[in-house]
Order: sequence, then structure tokens, then C-alpha cells
Amino acid sequence: MPSDGGILIGTSEAFGRILSLMEKIKNLNAPVLIVGESGTGKELIAREIHTRGCRADAPFVAVNCSAIPDHLLESELFGHIRGAFTGALRDKVGLIEEAGRGTFFLDEVGDLPLPLQAKLLRVLQEREMRRVGETRTRRVEARFISATNKDLEREVEAGRFREDLFYRLKIIVVDVPPLRERRDDFLTLLLRFGESYATAMGRRPVEFSVRAVDLMCAYGWPGNVRELQNEIQRALILCGEDGVVRPEHLSPKLNPQRESGDSSAGGSFAEAKAEFVRRFLCQALRRCDYNKARTAEQLGLSRQGLFKLLKKHRVERERSGTE
Repeated sequence: MPSDGGILIGTSEAFGRILSLMEKIKNLNAPVLIVGESGTGKELIAREIHTRGCRADAPFVAVNCSAIPDHLLESELFGHIRGAFTGALRDKVGLIEEAGRGTFFLDEVGDLPLPLQAKLLRVLQEREMRRVGETRTRRVEARFISATNKDLEREVEAGRFREDLFYRLKIIVVDVPPLRERRDDFLTLLLRFGESYATAMGRRPVEFSVRAVDLMCAYGWPGNVRELQNEIQRALILCGEDGVVRPEHLSPKLNPQRESGDSSAGGSFAEAKAEFVRRFLCQALRRCDYNKARTAEQLGLSRQGLFKLLKKHRVERERSGTE
């Protein structure tokens, strides 16, 4: 499955559930709430829902509630008219209005101030809004997708989040598991990021020593996929032209004992990588009920590209299936 940065690839059950849900909701107009820890790729999932759905030709507009000061956020979301407040020298179109018939993505919605929560609730209920200082109402056509790393139920109990807005936003919930719960996908992500960052740096394909992979697999990744991306980029810079990532190239968090000198790269890891690719293909085929066309689409490959990989890695069909 093609995606920016490779976050949306994998063969785990958790990943399969997300894919299946995305297919079901991509053309719906109902609000979607994406929940998960920081760094799990919530905005990427929102973009993928938009791109795969019937609104793909319309804008995708994103705003992070925690990145804009409270006193500016209302104007950013809803826009304003000239003279609405000091410094409003001209009319301004808000981000919700900019989304048009596309998708409006509200990231970190748990940080939205209570007064704006009431206004957002009205937008979702009435499908209309007003710019700051304006009496005219404007029709809202955009689909709303929001995301948070907070437990909104606890925020409601604490009085920091409106209960009525919470239930309006959570009509459809996409629960994104942390990287530590996607162990089946870890090597897939590691290889994808290693290849893409090496290409971006104009480097030959990178390899990871067996011990470096062991250390990375044992780590808890509290920063999730974003932390993995940063770690791989750092390791590629430190490993230099050698192109082999060893324990000494990993950050102290991953290699607290300062291990070094691991040279078990090259052939042994190449064999492990080949075996991993074989298992990856087998799992993808099983998940798609051995339908090769569907498997190729999910993995972001052409059918001929998939056939070449199956032949190269000697993947035989475990039972009869559909082409």
C-alpha cells in the first residue's frame, strides 16, 4: 500500500483492522476520530482516508490545535471580517471554509479551548458557521476528521472537554496502536525507512547488523514511528559510507551498554532479510485470501512486480486461490 514514509504498511492484525476500517469509511460523511499516542501517524491516516475517498479531488486542510495560541485559533478556524477586532485589516477566510467540499482535519482536538468547542459543536450539528464579527451564516460542506493523543473520556470527566462534542466527534473511531504493539510490522518499517532515507541521501542501500536489529527490536519506542524514523536517519548519518548500521551507530537509549564492533552484517542479514520478505509475502497473501490482484494493490505493487517477488523468494501458494 503506497504511503508517505511507509507508516501505513505491514502485515499485523492491528494494521489489517485499520486498513479494513479505512475502506469502509472512506466515502462516508460522518465525523471520524483517530486516537493514538504521539508519533503513530494519525495525520497520515487522515490523509489516506481523504485520498482514497470520493473527496480526493477537493482540499485536505489540517490544523493542530496545540500549535496555535488560543486568542488566534478562532480566527484561524472560522475566519474574520475586516474590523472584527484590532488588527483585522481585511477579510480572512477560515481554514474550515478553505476545506470546501474536501476534508478538514483537526489535530490534537483535545487541546481545543472550551469556548471553541461550543462553536465547533454547532458547526457539526448545523453544518454552518460564521466568520468572527459576521452576522451572515455560511454553509459548511467539509468532512471532519479529528485526532487526539488524550483520553477524551477522562477529559470529559475532568470538565475540560464537552461531552456533547465528544459524542459528536466519535461516531467513527480509528484506534491506532503504538509501535510496541505492532511488532509484526517492525522489520517492514525498518527496511522501508532504511531504503527511502538512503535513497534520499544519495547513498547505496543500507544494511543493519544483526545485533543492531536485536537492539532496535528490544526497545519500547515511546515516540512510536516518528522516533523510529529519526533513529534511522541518525544512524545512516553516523554509519558513513560503509552503509552498515551497527550498535555504536544507535542512540544511547537503544544501546545503553555502548556496545560496538558488531560486524555480523552482510550475508547473514541479507539471508535474514530474504526470509523476512518471504514471510511478509506469505502473510499478505493469506490476509487477502490468496487473491494476488488484491495483494499487489495492498502492498503498492503491480501484479507483475508481485509475481517477480513471489518467484524470486520461492513463495508457493499454500492453497488454491484467486488470481
